[in-house]
Amino acid sequence: MIEDELLKWKFRQGSTEALSCIYEKYLDGLLTLAAGLLGDANEAEDIVQDVFVSFAKLANSFKLRGSLKAYLTTSVVNRVRDRMRKRRTESLGQDRHDHEADVDLQGPEKSLIYSEQWQRVIRAMDELPYPQREAVLLRVKSEMTFREIATAQDVSVGAATARYRCGLKRLRSSLNGEVER
Repeated sequence: MIEDELLKWKFRQGSTEALSCIYEKYLDGLLTLAAGLLGDANEAEDIVQDVFVSFAKLANSFKLRGSLKAYLTTSVVNRVRDRMRKRRTESLGQDRHDHEADVDLQGPEKSLIYSEQWQRVIRAMDELPYPQREAVLLRVKSEMTFREIATAQDVSVGAATARYRCGLKRLRSSLNGEVER
């Protein structure tokens, strides 16, 4: 937390080194989140790049009192929502399942991503209603608090918690073969 406060202060002073540190610190987590929400690693890279470009332009006027991680995560989530709205209007009727998550991993993770179990998890996540999928990914991948998730989703803390819990329940059911339709 103190490290982030120092990075924010240096960033406001115009330090490109601080911006670089912020980028390196949060890039992987933001890419994973965006890829999980979109189901497309290339689109995820575009989203995260757009977020960092916009963030870099804020250096002189940046006044964040809260968590830098929550700010960047919320920015990514909002861009993903915009992209999904655009995607829906451009291709009415196109099934989201046409896109498989294509995450570039190395080592043991690479073999895991192609395993049958991992593919089941991806399909189960794809079956969740978007607000639930978003809540689960924000909590699990981005380690956000329910208050931060509520802020990102513009809902109450109770609603964010309910979305997360309902999403987990549906995932368990789906992965246990008890898919609720």
